[in-house]
Amino acid sequence: MSRNAFVYAVVIIGAAAFAAGGVWSFGWPHAFFTVVAHYPPYNAHLFHDLGAFQLGIATALAAGLWWRDALGVGLAGGTVGMVLHAVSHVRDDGLASGSWEMWALVAAAVLFVAALVVRARRPG
Repeated sequence: MSRNAFVYAVVIIGAAAFAAGGVWSFGWPHAFFTVVAHYPPYNAHLFHDLGAFQLGIATALAAGLWWRDALGVGLAGGTVGMVLHAVSHVRDDGLASGSWEMWALVAAAVLFVAALVVRARRPG
């Protein structure tokens, strides 16, 4: 196995593992808590955030497989993490912090999406 094949295999397996854990934690936080991370007390918002950031890491790993733009790869991962983090705060309004933080995260998510679109559309 060549060095590149080894690296690609690790990245693909890692991206899949982060994606699986992220989807599980974000989508079914109590099941994730019960099976994987039983450290009481249970906090749904904490697991929503955990899933958001794991999916951001998975996105960055996957994007790195085909996009050779380091800043673009970082923005892709950061954008997914930020958007899902904002969704987590909107979804858990009342469980998490105050409304001002929710709106600040939504604004940051919009900025990340805009930056990713601008970066992806750059020539060459």
